[in-house]
Amino acid sequence: MGTILQQSVLKGRQTNASKEKDLLHTLFKQTVENNSSQPAIYYEDDDGKVYTITYEELNLLTNRLARVLQKCEKPENSSQSFVAVCMKPSHRLPAMLLAIIKAGMAYLPLDVDFPMSRMKHVLQEAKPFVVLVEEEADPSIFEGTKTVTYEQLLEQSRHEGQEDLEIEEDPERTAIVLYTSGSTGTPKGVLLSHATVLNRLRWQWRELPYKSDEQYCIFKTSLTFVDSVSEIWGSLLQGRCLVVVPKHVTRDPEKFVQVLEKHKIQRLVLVPSLLYSMLMYLSLRDKENILRSLRLWICSGETLPVALADEFFTRFAHDDNKILANFYGSTEIMGDVTYHLINDQTQLQSMEKVPIGKRNFTILYFSDNRSLITERKNDISGKPLDNCIIYIVNKEMRLVPQGEVGELIVAGRNLAAGYIRDNDSHKFQDNPHAIDPEYSRVYCTGDYARISKGMVIYEGRMDSQIKIRGHRVDLTEVEKAVSKVPGIDNVVVLCYKPGELSQTLLAFVTVAAGSCSCGKKIEGILQATLPPYMLPRVIVVDGIPLLTNGKTDRQALLKHYESSNLNNENEEFVNCDYTGVPDEDLAKARVLFPTVASVIGGGGGGRSNVKLDANFYELGGNSLNSIYTVTKLRDQGYEIGITEFITAKDLAEVLSRMRISADDVSPENNINEDEYTFEMLNDSHKKDAIEIITESFYSKADLEQWLMPGIAKDDYRIMMEILWEPLVEKNLSFAVKSARDGRTIAVGLNFDLWDEPELILDSKLTIVFEFLEHLEAPIRERKLPKGKGQIIHNFMMTTSSDLNPAENVIMMKAMEEYCLKLAKRKEYAGIFTTNTSPLTQQLGTDVFGYDTMLTYQVNKYCAPDGTKPFGEAPDNQLAICSLKMIV
Repeated sequence: MGTILQQSVLKGRQTNASKEKDLLHTLFKQTVENNSSQPAIYYEDDDGKVYTITYEELNLLTNRLARVLQKCEKPENSSQSFVAVCMKPSHRLPAMLLAIIKAGMAYLPLDVDFPMSRMKHVLQEAKPFVVLVEEEADPSIFEGTKTVTYEQLLEQSRHEGQEDLEIEEDPERTAIVLYTSGSTGTPKGVLLSHATVLNRLRWQWRELPYKSDEQYCIFKTSLTFVDSVSEIWGSLLQGRCLVVVPKHVTRDPEKFVQVLEKHKIQRLVLVPSLLYSMLMYLSLRDKENILRSLRLWICSGETLPVALADEFFTRFAHDDNKILANFYGSTEIMGDVTYHLINDQTQLQSMEKVPIGKRNFTILYFSDNRSLITERKNDISGKPLDNCIIYIVNKEMRLVPQGEVGELIVAGRNLAAGYIRDNDSHKFQDNPHAIDPEYSRVYCTGDYARISKGMVIYEGRMDSQIKIRGHRVDLTEVEKAVSKVPGIDNVVVLCYKPGELSQTLLAFVTVAAGSCSCGKKIEGILQATLPPYMLPRVIVVDGIPLLTNGKTDRQALLKHYESSNLNNENEEFVNCDYTGVPDEDLAKARVLFPTVASVIGGGGGGRSNVKLDANFYELGGNSLNSIYTVTKLRDQGYEIGITEFITAKDLAEVLSRMRISADDVSPENNINEDEYTFEMLNDSHKKDAIEIITESFYSKADLEQWLMPGIAKDDYRIMMEILWEPLVEKNLSFAVKSARDGRTIAVGLNFDLWDEPELILDSKLTIVFEFLEHLEAPIRERKLPKGKGQIIHNFMMTTSSDLNPAENVIMMKAMEEYCLKLAKRKEYAGIFTTNTSPLTQQLGTDVFGYDTMLTYQVNKYCAPDGTKPFGEAPDNQLAICSLKMIV
């Protein structure tokens, strides 16, 4: 026999899972027998009307609906078992899901806010035989698939029998199909069987059982996310009442807390950003006994920072009944596979990261030929879920010793059956470490982890991707961009406090002798190649520290950043004056004032000017950095609309308008029809539109300035005369009028990307259009959907020169919003545009979430005749090609 090997293998409690033959609806039937008169679903609509359904009523209703579904005619090219569900959260939604399951089918959630391209992909790939929709749904969205409303099914069910249906009982039959983008960005349908779902639920009921007085449970998670499965079925199959909460209530901390209090909710699943939002809200409430009933707080979906966990226990310091759980998993492993429970703040002491699991002290004994002989267990809370094993492996799929980082892979009953059409099948593989047939397959998560001192620690994505302001950023891509800067010898790009509000992208570099050694100058050079959200903080170091194995000592670099006070550099240049700030606004002011000071910089008006009665523009603010300030505030947990910020007379008014926000709260998105109206372009706009285009582009166009004096105003008028008739005919362009005096103040010009007229000009404006075609043609041909009706090309958008800087930002933002609504109304899949203005680049990237397809340094362009027409432009003048798929 060999020696005891402390390798990275953790095994959950093993049950007789293979002998379990139950299905979701058979367990529901048992639940009804014991809870027939108890409430099963509770829903209160926006008007205050309450809908309550008992278990007996729900059982009879869903039996009738299931019979109707079974009689639906199924097209030959459709799946016999998938029913797509695109319904708002209400008392009807859980009933429909149960009816689908009872009919022997699987439900496939769709979100009405899905981009059109994603919706079409899901419908074409999964081929559900019917889509359940709301009465007001636009049928064109689901073209090619039969749609039916709840009301129609209910009417058809009135004459159906109420008895339980007899269907074949197969625990391996698919119950739920959830689409997840995964690391590739391509939606993939994950197939979850009854057995997989129930394995997860049985563990929950055993390890985290409902209390006898826990009557009500919350259903608030979007149906398209895997956490909704345990929220719905975990409660309904245990005789609890499911309280259905609409999205807008979840996003409003005050209303959401009221719902939790009203029903004395005892457990809640939430992402850390929502937890942060709730704690921020609770800090404004001077009540120590608020949410006393809520004992179990389950965090999942994002990294749980230690600081946030510490803040949680500080907030509830006088309540020893609270448990904070950190769950880890993904849709492919039924949401969760490891977990860590914390019930005391002292457990966080000396922690750098909150664990995602705790070692169960299973010691494996191997013989010399690597076969397992026996094992010894010490059961403690926190091991992997029942009938699951996790392994930490290297690139060759070999187990790594405890303490070393490797990929976390999972085997067991929580594994999905795979993906629809077997997409990305390499994620599911044969288990090279399998001893028991129950664990013959593994799912490769793509996550790094390690086991240290009995704890499972998450170490990030294998593909080095992080999220910044909602954008997925690959650290290796940033590293490559930095390494191309002249004089850079070596570079390591890291993320400081990933997932936290204070996360910072850092580039540690060494430079060659005689080269630029100023981090700020290197950052300036990088602005020419990287979009704003990917720009790292550059730190020049003497050398890159290495570990004994020759690898980069990342922790040493991060500690260098912390110890050198580089993360507080702005404090040396600003002196924010908090005099007169009310106590209740002080926390917000300590975010707002330094943010404003750092954005406008030292030349913005002096150290002492950032105070309560200061005006942003008088401090040195402008159109561009006003937007940047708003996005920086959002990064730090505060929401304020662009218009709200711009129109505030001083920072005191900005403070009054700042709100605590969650990461999933969208930026303000409304058009003030009292101030201006939008009209589709017609001949009545011609004179004003041509005048605005001519004056605006002649005086302030970013590209044309380098061609002066070779361009005249008449060149723009001639161009517009040529384009006018097709612009009006295609009906995709618009003009904006002031509601006060009726004058035209802005114009947005669009064409269908695949239906644009040929433009032949006899002026230097040809150079501009040749340049744009040089950038856009490869993207159009290789990366965008083909054919008319797919993509709108937004090629000109400008405002009247009469508008002041604040009005200009408001107007540009309103036009971007309208353009998105126009594209959605016209059923386009997305908008493609090339921005050369820093203002529109900032709006597109940080406010409206356009994806950057190409960033191009303008002065590098070489025209067909061999000249560089924009050669005098500075290195930081960029053209950014962007794409926004419609949401």
